Amino acid sequence: MEQLTEAVIRYGLPLIFGIVLLEQIGLPIPAIPVLIVAGALAVDRGLSAPVILGIAVLASVIADFLWFWLGRRLGRRVLALLCKISLSPDSCVRQTESLFERYGMPSLLFAKFIPGFSTVAPPLAGAVGATILSFLIYDTGGALLWAGAGVGGGMIFHSAIDRVLEFLTSIGSRAIVVLAVALAVFIAAKWWQRRRFYKMLRTARITPPELWSLIQEGKNPVVLDVRTSSARAGDPRRLPGASVLSTTELDARLAELPRDREIILYCT
Repeated sequence: MEQLTEAVIRYGLPLIFGIVLLEQIGLPIPAIPVLIVAGALAVDRGLSAPVILGIAVLASVIADFLWFWLGRRLGRRVLALLCKISLSPDSCVRQTESLFERYGMPSLLFAKFIPGFSTVAPPLAGAVGATILSFLIYDTGGALLWAGAGVGGGMIFHSAIDRVLEFLTSIGSRAIVVLAVALAVFIAAKWWQRRRFYKMLRTARITPPELWSLIQEGKNPVVLDVRTSSARAGDPRRLPGASVLSTTELDARLAELPRDREIILYCT
């Protein structure tokens, strides 16, 4: 336990900075467990909790500002890139856009507590033209709440965390193997979920030429533009004859849709 603890104390701040930075950039690296352990060591080994918190907030804001700047430069194209590499493409943009449209910039205060929102919200804020000052205020506040929850949780439950560290120390190098396997299982599960989603999407997808053929053949398909309002604002182009309909209205207006015609949904 002593050697492990001293190593964390010695390399803790660079480690915290690097892990938080990589997680906020978008890599599947869990930073909260590291912050919790650091919070526990702040109680047991005299580490400075304000310094730990400051390092974590700084790393988070740096990563978020990078995505914010890319959003300002590339617009919604950066969101398309994020969804291509995301482990949860089914909820990558739509959930984020809905939350952002509902709460605006204050949504950055709780973005990091929602899976997927943390990475997508900063470039979305840049894409919609938020000011740098407004972004930095809300994003720093959100990073402070998020990192504070991790560090504070470690400080409150430090005795239980000590027992976990004792157990990991007792099994020696096998602890690293256990943690690596747990991370690999998590990534594999998300990859399988992603694979199933894209398989389903390919099955239900219709290409633009196929849609044009339906129109040319006189089959009069019903085309519904179900993109969010911010998506339509970013790309005002619309398919000819398409009706705008929010996904939140689909259930309520389902009875209005014809049963004898193809129904095509045009989404983000």
